[in-house]
Amino acid sequence: MATKNDATVLAFEKKLVPSDGYLYGTTWEKRGQKDQATPLKLIPKSVRGTISNRLKPALQSDPLKLNAEVEKPNLQTVDACALGENQDTLRLHFTLKILGGVEKPSASNGPTFNASYPKVAQAYIEQEGFKELAKRYAVNIANGRYFWRNRVGAEKIEVIVDTGEGKPLTFNGKDFKLSHFDSNNADLQTLAGKIAEALCGRLPYLLISVEAYALVGKAQEVYPSEELVLDKGKGDKSKILYHVNDVAAMHSQKIGNALRTIDTWYPDFDEAQIGPIAIEPYGAVTNLGKAFRTPKEKADFYTLFDRFALGEKLADKNQEHYVMAVLVRGGVFGQSGKD
Repeated sequence: MATKNDATVLAFEKKLVPSDGYLYGTTWEKRGQKDQATPLKLIPKSVRGTISNRLKPALQSDPLKLNAEVEKPNLQTVDACALGENQDTLRLHFTLKILGGVEKPSASNGPTFNASYPKVAQAYIEQEGFKELAKRYAVNIANGRYFWRNRVGAEKIEVIVDTGEGKPLTFNGKDFKLSHFDSNNADLQTLAGKIAEALCGRLPYLLISVEAYALVGKAQEVYPSEELVLDKGKGDKSKILYHVNDVAAMHSQKIGNALRTIDTWYPDFDEAQIGPIAIEPYGAVTNLGKAFRTPKEKADFYTLFDRFALGEKLADKNQEHYVMAVLVRGGVFGQSGKD
């Protein structure tokens, strides 16, 4: 049995570093002509909505009170974003930097951990070479998962990836499913290979540029990231969308979440029927209000990491892939010095 992880201060820098994603409008026929794409701007709208929330039983059973409630105006000012009248295609552009050095924590104060973990991480690099993780990240780049809601109902999706070497790689996003990572072709292997080399530290870093196009229809509404409004009572708008210098945009965090949605190794994957989830220490899926990796099942990151980092063999390679994927994600993983 390995000794206890003694690192009370422990942090890893993230190794997948996306930029914000900028949104433009264009046409499918002219999608390769960047000068034909125009930055999308937010459109403020003032609307009068209807009362549609679930009412208290007293209101539901009294028609007069119900009518009085329904007559109240539900006035809102919201942000919206849409393609131009003659535009049918959404263009999303972002860059992604991939770094190595996962075998070196950015901060660690545990002598036992510091003696053990680098050897374990280096052994993983030599044996696995980040090939499985790199392929999954590459698939998520190729399938356009980072379009999120904009991907729903898109007739066509094309992704162009420039790795800085040779001809840019072009992918038909519809060829790569969101539900699994079994797809393969020569360009995907090339992209995955470059990502793996960077994660292993064989490249000082890799900076790629991603141009993604989604054919969504003329003048259709599109969906940048939505800002979190902590106090809606004090703001002018009930929905605020994200923009950078008046250009509608996607949060880098949202793009990063899409890229690391590769966890098909969590318990009950088949029964849950929700497909891959984002790499998180407890397998948290906030929109479902559920953690799919719990300490009770010994499937959470901390349970596995404390064993793995000190040289104990895990049940299978998938658990090792998961642990290393969390470290690629980065974070603060220290523990209290008190029992």
